[in-house]
Amino acid sequence: MSGDWKTRITKVQVLKEPSSKGEACLVLIYPPGPDMGRRFPLDRSEIVLGRGADMDIQVDRDSVSRRHARVFRSGEHWMVEDLDSTNGSYVNDQVVKKATLKDSDFLKIGAAIFKFLTGSGIESGYFEEIYRMTIIDALTGAHNKRYFLEFLEREIARCARYRRPLSLLMFDVDHFKKINDAHGHLTGDYVLKELARRLLGRIRREELLARYGGEEFAAVLPETDAAGARTFAEQVRMLIGDQPFEYEGDSFPVTISIGLATLEGQDMDALAFIKIADDNLYRAKREGRNRVIG
Repeated sequence: MSGDWKTRITKVQVLKEPSSKGEACLVLIYPPGPDMGRRFPLDRSEIVLGRGADMDIQVDRDSVSRRHARVFRSGEHWMVEDLDSTNGSYVNDQVVKKATLKDSDFLKIGAAIFKFLTGSGIESGYFEEIYRMTIIDALTGAHNKRYFLEFLEREIARCARYRRPLSLLMFDVDHFKKINDAHGHLTGDYVLKELARRLLGRIRREELLARYGGEEFAAVLPETDAAGARTFAEQVRMLIGDQPFEYEGDSFPVTISIGLATLEGQDMDALAFIKIADDNLYRAKREGRNRVIG
C-alpha cells in the first residue's frame, strides 16, 4: 500500500509552537512521510481539517472530505465535530459525530491519524510520541521494520552464543490487493489493524510482532524450535482465517500465508535468515495460499 500514499499536510496560517503551559496540539502519526511527527498547535478556538486548500490543516488525500472535521474549544475542553464527511471521523477507532478529546486520544480522518496531546506534560508527551514512532508502526501498533531488524540481530547473536533455538515467521495477507479493490483502502487499513490486534494478543513478552512492509508481517520467536514454531504458525493461520473480518457493515474472509525459518544455535546474517523464511512464504503462495511452509 505504500505506493498509494500521497499525503501532504500544509497550514494556511502559521501556528506558533506550543509552550508547556497546558496548551494542546495534534501530532500527525500516520501515514509515513516527511510530515509524520509534525505537530499542529491548537492556539485558536477552532481548527478545521480537510482536503480543501483553505483548511487550517490540509490533508491532501482522496479519503478526506474537503471540509472533514473541526477541532474546537468548549469551556475547559477540546472537542472534535465531524462536518458531514464522506468517510467519517473516528476517536480511538470509534466513529463520532461530536466528541470530547482527552489527552493521548487518536483522531482519524480518512486515512490520516493524529494524536491529541494536552496538559502540562505536552512537551514530554510529544517527545515520547516521537520516540514511539521510531519503533512502532502507527497504523497497526506492531513494531516497525527498523526495530524488527535490530531485535532480530540481537536474538541471532544470543541464539549463537547460548546455542538456543530461534524461529522466524514471515507472513502476509492473501489477495490483499483484491480486498483493497473490492472494499477500498480504508477497509485495507482496517484489515491490517485487526490482524495485528488479533496477533498481539498471542505474542509473549519475549517475542516480537512487526510490520515488515505493506501487508507483510514478521514474528520473532526466541527459545522456539521448528516444531514449536510450526504449531504456533498454524494457530496464527487459524486465528486469522477462522473468524471473518467485519468493517462498515461488510463481512469478508481473510487468510494469510506463512513461511518459517529456524536456527538451532548457529550464527547467520539476519537478512539471510529472513530470506529463508521469505522464500518459504512465497512457496506457500505458489502452492495455493492459506498455508504454512517451513
